[in-house]
Amino acid sequence: MCGRYTNTRGPEEIERHFGLRVPGPVGTERYNVAPTEDVLTIVAPHAEREMRVMRWGLLPQWSLEHAKAPLMINVRSESAASNRTYGRLLARAERRALQIADGWYEWLKPEKPREPRAPFHFRVDGGALFAFASIWTPSRTAGQEWLNSVALLTCDASANRLAASIHDRMPVVLADSSAQEAWLDPSVGTEEALALCTALPQERTSVFPANPAVNSVRAPEGPQLLVAPAPAG
Repeated sequence: MCGRYTNTRGPEEIERHFGLRVPGPVGTERYNVAPTEDVLTIVAPHAEREMRVMRWGLLPQWSLEHAKAPLMINVRSESAASNRTYGRLLARAERRALQIADGWYEWLKPEKPREPRAPFHFRVDGGALFAFASIWTPSRTAGQEWLNSVALLTCDASANRLAASIHDRMPVVLADSSAQEAWLDPSVGTEEALALCTALPQERTSVFPANPAVNSVRAPEGPQLLVAPAPAG
């Protein structure tokens, strides 16, 4: 669920929207962000918000020592607090993150098993910038270099019928600045943070058929991925 997303805006527009300096072009102007890639985030490890580039796919220290550790790109908000790894990060505001985006992809299962899944692109408030509620951690690699990695939280989509018509889960979207500030607020504990992890209202969500080319991470990126091609003939 939510294995791809978009952040099509350039650094200048992102800076104006969030009021923070973007460290560079990495993670911006992206039409097909995939797991293990570098993504743009906002964190507040020292009580002051700042933008950082991180690897999408949480890599706690223990996972770096196990070659077969699962790729943790999504975290179920309902069970995050009880998980040994996720709960520790969720409880600390300095380990919560805002993963910058302006849309995400989801795939609809076909009625016939042999047909391919159809991709759809979700947008918020007509295409505005927003943030996924995420958690992050620094880890030291075998080469003794620090690596920051991040995973986004998901929630039950049933309260948003538009999203639920495509998939039963959806990312936790923090669309308003007040929610984004609360997510990074050190006075906000685990329970209050989890209270923010609800489905975005349907009236703030829109969805459009996307180009099947988005199925491949090797597809050339650009606006063409956001639009389904016209039927042949």
